[in-house]
Amino acid sequence: MDGNNWYHALREAQVPNPGSLDYGLISSKLVRAREWLATRYYIGQVPQERNLLLYANQRRFLARLRETDPRISVHFGRVEFRNAENPVARELLEYLARLWVTIDARVQRELEAIGRRHRRGAVAVEKAVDVLLAVDMVVMAARDQFDVAYLLSSDGDFTPAVEAVRAHGKKLFAVSLSHGGRLRSVCDAFIHIDRGWLGDCLRSDRHRGT
Repeated sequence: MDGNNWYHALREAQVPNPGSLDYGLISSKLVRAREWLATRYYIGQVPQERNLLLYANQRRFLARLRETDPRISVHFGRVEFRNAENPVARELLEYLARLWVTIDARVQRELEAIGRRHRRGAVAVEKAVDVLLAVDMVVMAARDQFDVAYLLSSDGDFTPAVEAVRAHGKKLFAVSLSHGGRLRSVCDAFIHIDRGWLGDCLRSDRHRGT
């Protein structure tokens, strides 16, 4: 599972309560009659010293994920914070500059000050996650550790890794709520799911209190 890509696909599909999803049920539903061996979740690890709230939220989510089933494991890349331009602040300043109606001068000054104050800010960038996932997928195929893999992502950057996995005689199915684009053309099949498909993959009551 490409955690970041999967998360954004859930948001775009407006999946309600994505934190209530049971990834053991999702895995079992995908493999159906095949034997489910393992689910590997790849994500950038948020550094505690940069964003305590984001760090705590990630720890809670990953703790629930791990305790769902012993076959689920988490594999970390890293998260780096970079200073970058805020496009919303830029758009606000551009809008105020070409405003064709007169507004209260004090209000305009305050809005301009907000735009300038937030013109640049720290942006979280995930690093090394895709490389880690791609290398593990190819190495495990070469070691004959699986017959079929399900890649939960729509990221076309995985295309070379998918081709390498298939060159080892393994089947690979990509799964996403988004459309696969380039990835779709190299997989054995691209399984496009919607939020309705996830309706019976919610955590049971015994997990929700944890």
